[in-house]
Amino acid sequence: MIDLTINEDKLEKTIERVRERNFIIPTFAQMKDPSLIPDSMKEKLSSLGLWDVTPENLFRITWKNEPTPKGGGFGGVNYLEIPSSLTGVGARIIALVGKWMPTGSHKVGATFGCLVPRLVTGQFDPAKDKAVWPSTGNYCRGGAYDASLLACESIAILPEGMSRERFEWLEKVAGEVIATPGSESNVKEIFDKTWELRETRDDVVIFNQFDEFGNYLWHYDITGHAMEEVLKKELRPNDNYAGVVLTTGSAGTLACGEYLKQIFPSGKVVAGEAWQCPTLLENGFGEHRIEGIGDKHVPWIHNVKNTDMIISLDDNVIVNLARLFNEPAGHKYLVEKGVPEAFIANLELLGFSSIANLVMAIKFAKYYELGENDIVLTVFTDSMELYQSRLREMHEEYGEYLKIEAAAHFANDLYGLKTDHLLETRYTDRRSVHNLKYYTWVEQQGRTYEEIMAQWYDRDYWTSIQALLPEIDRLIVEFNERVGLI
Repeated sequence: MIDLTINEDKLEKTIERVRERNFIIPTFAQMKDPSLIPDSMKEKLSSLGLWDVTPENLFRITWKNEPTPKGGGFGGVNYLEIPSSLTGVGARIIALVGKWMPTGSHKVGATFGCLVPRLVTGQFDPAKDKAVWPSTGNYCRGGAYDASLLACESIAILPEGMSRERFEWLEKVAGEVIATPGSESNVKEIFDKTWELRETRDDVVIFNQFDEFGNYLWHYDITGHAMEEVLKKELRPNDNYAGVVLTTGSAGTLACGEYLKQIFPSGKVVAGEAWQCPTLLENGFGEHRIEGIGDKHVPWIHNVKNTDMIISLDDNVIVNLARLFNEPAGHKYLVEKGVPEAFIANLELLGFSSIANLVMAIKFAKYYELGENDIVLTVFTDSMELYQSRLREMHEEYGEYLKIEAAAHFANDLYGLKTDHLLETRYTDRRSVHNLKYYTWVEQQGRTYEEIMAQWYDRDYWTSIQALLPEIDRLIVEFNERVGLI
């Protein structure tokens, strides 16, 4: 759970440190509705870059930034509708766009949700403690960024096989960067490193995205409300919201589906993974190339009881589409197939996990035979800006991308997608996936038998976490008032 117990001694020290650093912390309410942000702060932001490491950019942790790299204000939710000429299905697939957040990924919000409650309660001492961000990539980037803005030291942990862009950026922002063995699928090695740090150092606080409910709560509230706003804008009188589809990763983003299901009970929540590592679908294991969706376990913060479908994705499809969407020959072929050029210019908004989310949405639409009056939601977590080294590597390995390859990838990996490797979950299927948590979290990571049982049987377990939002905002407001800079 999220502990909001006040440590007054540490809190007073933190308030003094923040006062010296001269910044204030936004509330969840302001991230949902930037019109609540003070005009004086908006004026400061008008001259700052979106990625600048400056505390004012805490107020840009929202889905509503103006889509510009510098000096932008706020508007509506950043989202993109994918034309059927690209997807090959009639359903309207709409995605929130993560590029227009600081660091270029929505993980900067999840890490805010983890760190800030501990700061404003005095549970984290920024003068002594170092925030440890174990991750397969974007989460530790978001954590290091938020920690810098909040006057905290940080340690980023990620697999050595992740893209060079991640490491190069982290070396400038994080206090320490630790590379663990393996790649996307090697989450256990990340967990092992956090235990080593716990046992050998007294200055670390672990913010594990896979079990931190601040991650869950930020997406439930901020991403969930953003998706609700999109639906209010896009749903026509005879339209139907079919569901939200998301690769699992840490499972934090899936919490937005819980929010939406409370408003649209028939809307489904769909979790995705790599077919090369089908942990949810087959209790399986392996390695894959879809950066951003670590696996071989079920995240502690995944409410499996609310998951209606599991889809496993062939990582070859994702890699092929990354080339189709980013090579000149791919763009030219897409124009020939009737995809609007204006949309093709936006394909760079899709990083690897974003492409995976799009493929999931197409498979979901095909399975349920959805049509033009059905809306499927997803998230483009980050953009191809963070994977340029991967494109160069593919070019070196496979050579020049030709029209014949573009035609094959378009036919096989978009229009030819099948409804294989998926499961419409029964109650017993969900319980089976939930039970997998035991081996990672109870046996290895110190969680209790009582809590894993409560996650499944206690009707109030998940809603009690959601109910903490007003109290967290109250604590942020009170903290800012004590700092005295408003």
